[in-house]
This record gives sequence, structure tokens and C-alpha cells, in this order.
Amino acid sequence: MKNKKNKRVAFIYDFDGTLAKGNIQENSFLPEIEMSKKDFWNETKELAKKHNMNEILAYMFLMLKKARENGNVSINKNSIKKHGETVQYFSGVEEYFDRINQYAKGKGIKLEHYIISSGTKEMIEGCSIYKHFKYVFASSYMYDADDIPQWPALAIDYTAKTQFLFRINKGIENAWDNTEINKYIPEEDRPLPFSRMVYLGDGSTDIPAMKMINYQGGNSIAVYPPNTKKAKERIKENILKGNRSTYIAKADYRENSELYLILKSIIDNISSLDKIANLKTTNLNKN
Repeated sequence: MKNKKNKRVAFIYDFDGTLAKGNIQENSFLPEIEMSKKDFWNETKELAKKHNMNEILAYMFLMLKKARENGNVSINKNSIKKHGETVQYFSGVEEYFDRINQYAKGKGIKLEHYIISSGTKEMIEGCSIYKHFKYVFASSYMYDADDIPQWPALAIDYTAKTQFLFRINKGIENAWDNTEINKYIPEEDRPLPFSRMVYLGDGSTDIPAMKMINYQGGNSIAVYPPNTKKAKERIKENILKGNRSTYIAKADYRENSELYLILKSIIDNISSLDKIANLKTTNLNKN
């Protein structure tokens, strides 16, 4: 059976508020269209309420509308992507991936990193850490021949995140294939079992994904900005209750931080279980 020899482990991240501070649109896109983040998100909520609209679709529509109304803002795939260059990360993020990959390798683990985010995929593609992800599932646009955005291609909200966990579980690296995602595949034949997944998120939009990972035998970590007691209390109140998250920790990715030590311990545990499984297989073969 495939899983007995499976060395792959997936770390799956939300983006905004998990790896990066705030929402990705707030760093340079909103200043460019001359809008405060408060006004933008308030108008997004009003638009969604007025039209009984998905809030992710509302913000995606509003981004294009406001950019075009401004008149001085270039709005194409490349200009959207460039906003990713201004992302502000939590401490240690840019050095974290190589370090944790090396640690996992020493434990016999092939570590892979994925994003499942409601944020703008094109901006994530412009980030310095984009190269570390095997695949990014995030809200994105459809473009015409001139790379001008025409329509939302993908909008990822609360419960939609669970669909993309199943896509990772079954080895489907796209958002369009609905045949493979619904095909029955025995758990032992799936490329990445849920028990070998870790989900990191920061808010209520991550609760369905966290709960599903926990239920399926994986691990989830709720992170919060350092030096924000209020955010920590919110995480405790809304996420820890009902086993929605396995752990909570500050969004600090530096070596020897609490979060980094938790991630190392999860790798250690999976590695130990792999060794036990291998011993059992060896003994069965001998007999």
C-alpha cells in the first residue's frame, strides 16, 4: 500500500495574517487607488449585503472597479502581481522554509508547502516566498489576451478551503477538475493522507479547514500576531473551543520560537510513526 512508504508531509498555510501581516491588498494596492483599508473593507461588506453576494467575489469586483475609476492605476496581471513585492512578513518567514525543509529531510520526511487563501493569488505570486510553495490555491482572475482581468476565475471562502485540502489529499493540483476530486480513491492509495498534513491559519475563515484536518487525524495551528493580547484571546475564544485547532502560537517563524518548535515536534512524531510502521512491515515480511 502506498502510504506505508509515504515520506511526504504537507504544511498548508493561509496567507494573510498567517505568513504575512494584514491583508495582502493593503500594502500597496489600496494606497495606489487612494482608499483606506477601513473604507475598502466596509464597502466590500456593504456590496455583499446589498446584492446577497459572496464577500470574496465582492472584494474582487471592488478591486477592479476602484482601480478603473481612479484612472491613473494600471490594472493588468503583471501590475497586480507587482503588489506582492510589498508584502510585510512576520518575523523569520523568509528564512523559515529552507530551515524547516532541512530539518524534515534529516528525519526522513519530504516536506511540501501549500497555500489555501482567500487572498489574491496574483499578488502571492509576486511575493519573495512564492518559490517555496508546491501549489497555491487562492482567489484569482480570468484574463483576456492582453492580460486584462475580466472576471473572477476562482474565489475561495470559508468552507471552500476544505475542497482544496481534498485536492491536496488526492494529488490534484488544479481548481477545475471535478471528476478526479469526486472519484473514490481508497485512503491508503491517496498521495497525501490527512494524517500527514498540518494546517496553519489565523482566523474564523480557517475554522472549517482546521476542524476537518483535526477530524482526519492531522494537526492544525492557529497563529496570532505577536504583542497582541486581544488577538490571542480571540483565538482562544473562537478557535480553541470545540477542538477547532490543535495548537495556538504567535506568528513567529524564527528558529526556537514556540511555533517553530511545535512544527518540529509534529515532524518528529510523524517520523517516529513511520519508523514504527517500517519495523512492523519488516517483521511481517520475516514471518
